[in-house]
Amino acid sequence: MRSTVGSWVVEDDFFDREAELEALIERVQGGTHTLLTAQRRMGKTSLVRELLRRLAGGGQWKTIFVDLESAATPADAIAEIAFCSGAAQGMRGWFRRLPHLFPNVRLTDIELSPRVPGVDVKAKFRANVDAGNWRHKGDRVFAMLAGSGQVALALDEVAIFVNRMLKGNGDSITPEGKRMADEFLSWLRKNGQAHRGKVSMILTGSVGLEPILQQAGLSAHANIFSAFDLRPWDEQTAMACLAALAEHYRVDLPPPVCEKMCRLLRCQIPQHVQRFFDVLYQHLRGVRRSAASVDDVQHVYANEMLGVRGQMDMAHYEGRLRMVLGDEAYRVAFEMLTEAAVARRLSDEAIARWRTPPALGDPTRVDDVLHVLKRDGYLARQDGGYSFTSGLLEDWWRVRYGRSAAAPTSPSVEPGRSAQR
Repeated sequence: MRSTVGSWVVEDDFFDREAELEALIERVQGGTHTLLTAQRRMGKTSLVRELLRRLAGGGQWKTIFVDLESAATPADAIAEIAFCSGAAQGMRGWFRRLPHLFPNVRLTDIELSPRVPGVDVKAKFRANVDAGNWRHKGDRVFAMLAGSGQVALALDEVAIFVNRMLKGNGDSITPEGKRMADEFLSWLRKNGQAHRGKVSMILTGSVGLEPILQQAGLSAHANIFSAFDLRPWDEQTAMACLAALAEHYRVDLPPPVCEKMCRLLRCQIPQHVQRFFDVLYQHLRGVRRSAASVDDVQHVYANEMLGVRGQMDMAHYEGRLRMVLGDEAYRVAFEMLTEAAVARRLSDEAIARWRTPPALGDPTRVDDVLHVLKRDGYLARQDGGYSFTSGLLEDWWRVRYGRSAAAPTSPSVEPGRSAQR
C-alpha cells in the first residue's frame, strides 16, 4: 500500500471502506440515487472511483464519472456529461445513435482524446449545446444511457456547480442564478425519476449540497437522492492503515507511536492519517532512521502538520467554507471557529453574542452558519456548547489565527490537546 496524499486512489492503494462499498453497490444495483455526504478529506472521490471500478469489473454495468467543478451553466454540464459518456469504456460509439445532437464530433475524436494534442473534444461537444437546447440534448443523452444497459453515473462537485450557478462570481444568490439552478435541478430530478432502474446516479463533492440548496430554498430537488454519510475511520482502522503503510515503506512504527498519532488527530480523517504518515516517513529518511518514536511524532506534528506546508490544506478548508457562505456569513463562521479553537469550546453564551443583536441582520442566519459548521464536520455538540471534531483542524486554526484574535497561546500546551475529549 503506497502513501497517496491529495489525490484519489483505487485498487491496492484503496484502504478499508469495504462495508461502505458493499452498501453502495447494493444501492446502485437496487436503482437508488445516492447523495454521498461527508466532511472534507474523507475520501469520497476515492470511494466513488473504486465503486465504479468494481461495478465495471463485473461486466454488467457501464460506469461514467463526470467532474462538474468547472461547469458554470446547465449547457456546460450537459456537454461534460455527454463527453464523459462518449469517452467511457464500452460506450465510445454511443453517439452514432444521436448524430444530429453533436454533428461536429467524430468517433475518432473521442478515441484519440486526450492522447493527441490539439484535439479538444470537450469544446466540440460544448459548441453544440446552448441555453435554448440543453434540456432537449440532456434528455436525449439520458435516454441513450438508459438504453445502453445498466449505467452508474457519478456526478462529482455538483454542489460547487450549483453554488456557481446561484451566485456567479459574487457572494449572494441572484434571481437569475436561482432560476438557472432551479431549472437544472428540476431537469436532473425529472430524468432521475424517468430512468430509475436503468441509470443510477451518485452525487458527491468537496462541499455539502444540502446547505447550498437550503440557502436557495431548493431543498425539494434533492428528495430523489438517498443520503449516504461517509464517516471518519475509527482509531482501530486508522492504526491498521498506519501499520500497512509502515510495512510497505519498511518503517518501524510501534503501537504507542500509532496511538500518539491518532490522539493528536482525534478525528481519523483518511487524508489526514495518510499525510501524517507521509511527513513522518520523510522526517525519518532525513535523519536516516527507520524506527519512529513518540518524540518524532510530536516534532513532525508541530513543525510539518502545523507548519507552512500544512497551511496549504487549511486554505482548502477556508476556501470551500467561504464559497458556501459568502464573505459576510464567513466572517461570523471565522469568529466562531476562532473562539472554539482558542477557548477549546464555543459556548452557547458565546453564540448568543452573534444572535443579539443579529450579526447578519437575522438571528436565523447565524443558526444557518452554525448548521453549516456542524454539517461540514468542523464542530460537534458537546456539554452545552460546541468543540472541534478534529484535533488537527483545531490546532491549525489556533496556530494560524489564535494570536490575531488576541488570545493567549502557550507552548506548554501539547498540540492536539483539548479540554474536552
